[in-house]
Amino acid sequence: MAALLLILAVLGVPGIQAQYNLSDEGGLGREFDGIGAVSGGGATSRLLVNYPEPYRSQILDYLFKPNFGASLHIFKVEIGGDAQTTDGTEPSHMHYPDDQNYFRGYEWWLMKEAKKRNPNITLIGLPWAYPGWIGNGKNWPYDNPDVTAYYVVSWIIGAKQYHDLDIDYIGIWNERAFDTKYIKLLRYTLDKYGLEGVGIIASDNLWEPISYWMLHDSELLRVVDVIGAHYPGTLTVKSAIDTGKKLWASEDYSTYNDEVGGGCWARILNQNYVNGNMTSTISWNLIASYYEQLPFGLEGLMTAKEPWTGNYIVSPPIWVTAHTTQFTQPGWYYLQTVGHLGKGGSYVALTDRRGNLTLIIETMAHNNSICIRPPLPPFNVSPQNATFYLEGSFHNLKTLQVWYSKLEVNATKPVLFKQLSPLKVSNGAFTLELGINEVYTVTTLLTGQKGTYPQPPKSQPFPLKYKDDFNVRNPPFSEAPYFADQSGVFEYFTNTSDPGDHVFTFRQVLTQRPITWVTDADQSISVIGDFMWSNVTVTCDIYIETPETGGVFVAARVDQGGSPTRLAKGIFFWVFADGTYKVTGDLCGQIVLRKGLSGVRARRWHTLTLKVDGFYASGLLNGNLLWKDVITIGPMHGWAAIGTSSFEFAQFDNFMIEAQ
Repeated sequence: MAALLLILAVLGVPGIQAQYNLSDEGGLGREFDGIGAVSGGGATSRLLVNYPEPYRSQILDYLFKPNFGASLHIFKVEIGGDAQTTDGTEPSHMHYPDDQNYFRGYEWWLMKEAKKRNPNITLIGLPWAYPGWIGNGKNWPYDNPDVTAYYVVSWIIGAKQYHDLDIDYIGIWNERAFDTKYIKLLRYTLDKYGLEGVGIIASDNLWEPISYWMLHDSELLRVVDVIGAHYPGTLTVKSAIDTGKKLWASEDYSTYNDEVGGGCWARILNQNYVNGNMTSTISWNLIASYYEQLPFGLEGLMTAKEPWTGNYIVSPPIWVTAHTTQFTQPGWYYLQTVGHLGKGGSYVALTDRRGNLTLIIETMAHNNSICIRPPLPPFNVSPQNATFYLEGSFHNLKTLQVWYSKLEVNATKPVLFKQLSPLKVSNGAFTLELGINEVYTVTTLLTGQKGTYPQPPKSQPFPLKYKDDFNVRNPPFSEAPYFADQSGVFEYFTNTSDPGDHVFTFRQVLTQRPITWVTDADQSISVIGDFMWSNVTVTCDIYIETPETGGVFVAARVDQGGSPTRLAKGIFFWVFADGTYKVTGDLCGQIVLRKGLSGVRARRWHTLTLKVDGFYASGLLNGNLLWKDVITIGPMHGWAAIGTSSFEFAQFDNFMIEAQ
C-alpha cells in the first residue's frame, strides 16, 4: 500500500500526500567524498591576500572554519603555470628548468590557512598551464611525459617539504587533452617518490573519452582513482559508472553569487548525486577576489574584491553550502533512498553509520536555479507536503534539528541558514510543508552554527591616488598589492647590481611563452586600479634588460583582461631599447597613434609618464615632454597597466597613479 501511495504522489494525484522512506535496511549508497571549491583557473583569489586583518581572517573563516560558514571539505588549487587561465596568470614553482621556488603566488598560503582551520580538509592540485620549457617550444606537455611528471611531482614534494601540506589528489590538465602514457607515468613517478597515497583524478573535462579508455585499458583503470567531469548538468554516462570508480563534478557552478546562483548551487549539490551518482561537487570558484570586470565577475561562493577597504560580502552560496557541509563529512554514506520529490525538487540523505542521519531537501524552481552551464531543461516545482518515514537504524529517532533557507529572488531579505525549532518524530515519521525555492536540512547533529562577524567596512572605489615603490625587503607574497598579472609574471625583485635608488623593484620574469590554456597575448601585462577610470596620469620608472630588442610600456584605459587579454585596447606608451617609442591604441601594437625617437637605451633607468585627459593623451620621458595631443581612440575608461613588448626581463619602480 505504501508503494502505491508513493506512486500516486509522484503522479500528482490530488489529495494524496507524498511519502518517502529513509532507510539503511537494504544497504547504503555510495560513499560521500565532500563539497569543495577551486582557487585558481586562474588568479581568482588574487586580491584576497592583500586584505588587512581582521577582515582577511574573517573571510577565511567563512570559507573553511568547520561549523561556521561554508565549512568546505575539499580545497582544490591551480598549480601555477605562468599562463592566463581565466582571470589572470598564476606563477609556476619552476619558471625555468633549473629554477625551483615554492613560495611564489598565494596558493601555498591559502592551503595552509584552509588546513589551519580544518586539518581534515582534502587538498587537490591541478595544472591549467605549464611553463614553456616543459614543451620545449611546443604548446604541448606530453612529448616528454617524464619531464612533465617530474614537474608535477616536484610541486607535491615542495608542498610537503616547505609548507607541511599533504596533497591528496592530483589532476592531469584542466579541460584539455589527456595522454594515457603520461597518466600511467605520473602514477609510477608518484610511487617512486613515496607518494602512493596521492590519488589521480582524470580528466577534469567530460566523462568521455576518459571512461572509454579506462574500460579498454586495465592499467589506466588501475591508476585513475576518480573520474572528474566539469559542468555535467547533474548527469553521468553509463561507461563512467561501469568503471566502478568515484565520480565527481570536479568543477561546477561558475554562476553569479546572488539568490539564483545560490539556487543553482543548492540544486546541483543534491541532484549531482540523485541523477548522476557524483559523490563530490567542487565549485569554481572559491571566492570572487579579482577585479569584477574580469571574466566571470562575482562568480565565487562569496565576494572579496576590495582589499583597499576591507569590504566583503557573504553571499547566498556560502549558506547553501553549509546546509550540506556542516551536517556531513567525507566518509559518510548516502542512503539508497534518495530521489526526486513528487512536485519538484530533490532530497538526499546521508549517515555516518553510527546512528546519525542528515537529510537535505531542495525545491528550487527552474528560473531560480539556472547555472551558467549547461542549459537547464524546463521543469516545474510547486508547494507540497512530504512525509518521511524513518526505518532501519533510524526508526527510534525522536527529535531532529532543522535548518532552513528560502532563496527568493527580489525578496527584501532572503532567509539564509536559519535554525528552526526541533522537529518531533511521531511513530517514526515526520511531515514537512515545502514551499518553492527552499532548502531544508533535517539532522541528528547538534553542531550547526551560522557564524557571524561585525559588518565589514563600506565599499569604496580604488583610491584616486596610489603609489608603490616596491621597497619590501622580505615580501610576504611574490606579487605587489593590487597588480593583477594578465600575461607574464611580475614579482618583487632585489636588484643587487644597483646600490642606488632601485635596489627593490618589480620585475617581469618570464622569458619564454608558456604552454597556454587560452590564446595568450605575446606581450606581458599587469593591470591595476579602477576599471571606470578615464582621466589618469600613470608614472613609472622602467628598466629594459634586453639590448636592441627589449621594450616596455605604461598604459591607461585598458579595457580587457582575462582570457581575451590579447584583444585589449587602451592607450599604451611604449619605449624600446633601440631608442624609439610609439603610442598605440591596443596591446598588440597594431593601432599606432604616434611614433618617433626617444633615446631610451637598455640597462638604464628612465621615467615614463602617461597623461590621458578626455580625448587627448601626452607622454613624458624623464620629466620632459616627448609627445602630446594624441587623440585617444577606443575605450574611454579602463585599468592602468605596465608590461613588456615580449616575454623578457624588465624592471619597474616607483609606480604612481593619479586619477580624476
